[in-house]
Amino acid sequence: MSTKIKDKKLKRKEEIMQGALELFATNGFYNTTIPDIAKALKMSVGNMYNYFSSKDILAKEIISFVSKYLGNELKNINDMDISTKEKTKKIIEVYFKIASVKPEMIDYFLRIYLSNREVFKNGCEGMICVNEFITEIMIYFEEGVAKGNLRDQDFFSAFGLFMGYLGGMVFLKGENVLPKDLNDYIEDISLNIYKALSV
Repeated sequence: MSTKIKDKKLKRKEEIMQGALELFATNGFYNTTIPDIAKALKMSVGNMYNYFSSKDILAKEIISFVSKYLGNELKNINDMDISTKEKTKKIIEVYFKIASVKPEMIDYFLRIYLSNREVFKNGCEGMICVNEFITEIMIYFEEGVAKGNLRDQDFFSAFGLFMGYLGGMVFLKGENVLPKDLNDYIEDISLNIYKALSV
């Protein structure tokens, strides 16, 4: 297969995942069918199956796609020569930016991946399908501990505090509970998280 054809197929695959992400976010995972996705993308159902042989396989590919996207954003921050406190704020800025620009990605992670574990039981055990994202969060914590800025603690305790806070804020924003824009909370949230995790 030529590089041009491979690139075209990969681009189409990403378009399908993006379209499915949006439908899952709007209609829910179980209420969205492969024919719904095909119709939204103006594709035949048969052609859809050339890319993804089932909705569960599509679901797993999407969470890997989201993880790579988020992981890459966090890697850029981890590669910066800045303090742990500044990295904390930048991670929150990026997370909230994605929640605003690509809300379906965060929604998929929070509402589909974490809430429908039965869909991800074969091939996505533990955190396998969100490996890129988790790895970058681990690097952030490990480097913070090595610099003497963050307390050395169980990863999931620290991860739960950090991501629970961010996920909660995004959820409140999505439910139209927050009176202000997410970005208006960045300063306070980054300070609260840093203080909670620091030595």
